[in-house]
Amino acid sequence: MTDFMLFLPELFFILGAIVFFIFSLRKKADPAAYHKWAVVIGAVGLLVTVAASRQGGMLFFDCYRVDLFSQVFKVLLALGTIWVIFSSGELKGIDPRQHAEYYFLIFVCTLAMMMLVSSVELLTIYVSIELSSYSLYLLVPMRRKADEFVETGIKYFMVGVTASGLMLFGISLLFGMAHTTYIPQLIQTLPGIISQPATIIGLILALSGFFFKLALFPFHIWAPDVYQGSANQVTTYIATASKMAAAAMIIRFTGLSAGASPGMIKLLIVLSILSMTFGNLVALIQKDIKRLLAYSSIAHAGYMLIGILALSDRGYASAIYYAAAYLVMNYSVFMVIMKLADDGHNLQIKELAGLHKRSPLLALTLMLGLFGLAGIPPTAGFMGKFLVFAAALEKGYLFLVIIGMINATISLYYYLIVIKAAYLLKPVNELPAVQVDFWTRCMCVVLVVMTIYLGVFPDQFVLLTEAAAKTLF
Repeated sequence: MTDFMLFLPELFFILGAIVFFIFSLRKKADPAAYHKWAVVIGAVGLLVTVAASRQGGMLFFDCYRVDLFSQVFKVLLALGTIWVIFSSGELKGIDPRQHAEYYFLIFVCTLAMMMLVSSVELLTIYVSIELSSYSLYLLVPMRRKADEFVETGIKYFMVGVTASGLMLFGISLLFGMAHTTYIPQLIQTLPGIISQPATIIGLILALSGFFFKLALFPFHIWAPDVYQGSANQVTTYIATASKMAAAAMIIRFTGLSAGASPGMIKLLIVLSILSMTFGNLVALIQKDIKRLLAYSSIAHAGYMLIGILALSDRGYASAIYYAAAYLVMNYSVFMVIMKLADDGHNLQIKELAGLHKRSPLLALTLMLGLFGLAGIPPTAGFMGKFLVFAAALEKGYLFLVIIGMINATISLYYYLIVIKAAYLLKPVNELPAVQVDFWTRCMCVVLVVMTIYLGVFPDQFVLLTEAAAKTLF
């Protein structure tokens, strides 16, 4: 019974996937009914995940670890999933005949990412990351008029399988050097062999799979095209929920070196700097808001890595906080995009003109989400950057923090361009007010409150992230 409770969230999402697999076999599609079923299953799944968040133990011959660290990320994954499902009521970017398959793949991908954050054995990690990746490979080309973005799915798949091959080769090197695939044993063995070139190369190649999912430079090349070419809801899922699993595994995996390899730490510092700088500079010239957010995500991967590089409980806790804040802020922006582009088209920045008159609540949600991504107080994004930079300063990474602050200042420009369009630009033609239903208004209020609350009163959540970080190893 105890083992059943440990795996309960995953079992529930397996059930959700089975339900929509059965729906996909029906000859006549019923998108409205599918959405209602998905909302109910997703909401109950979130409640089940929260209820199981205090569980702890080992499963499957100690390949699977349930602890506070994994459970926090499972709650974030379930939360991101229900938010995306909630916003899929107007799923016009995907053919109605494929809606059942869409929800099926969403549940399968969430299940895979939940397994990923609990996996403490290299092959289990690999299987989990591949299951989540192949679900996304199928979701991306589902978009209507996919011929316009046919390159997107191919590029995503090709880059993904390349990263997968590198990761598998890295795992084989680690196994050859340490003679184990279990992370707890690797932690004990690596300090004695970390100076070996094969071990360092193995670690870096194994990390490449997670860098790909997080869109960290130079594994970022898929992100702009996939963000732009996918249906808006699929892009939202990739930009929010899937980033949580990647962040969790990078936190767990980077800690393997425990600071014993100065060379690898220097390499990760370089990747963090390049990711922040490249993402922010290229975002400056974007006109499509989804491409802008893709390059923004590349930069945020660099910020998150700053906290992880501290290789301390405080650093890991700051990275967990940053990931949670990023989920809330990014979803706030994407929810506005999905509402304004409810016919499924790609939204241009200039189309936001006059939004503050068409829908003041959507404009406010967009503004606070962008303020948070820019790190402006009193939002959760400011507190996230503060915690990440503070953890890095404790370890003496002053130069890295200065570069991070310079990049945060650069990012202000393109975020303010979007806010300027929403509040100061006048549309060429008079546009009607945006019709916002009751549930969307409630979601906007929840997101606004969460963005401010996590920024002004972060104490309780910071204590939770610190407790989760202490259970890592």
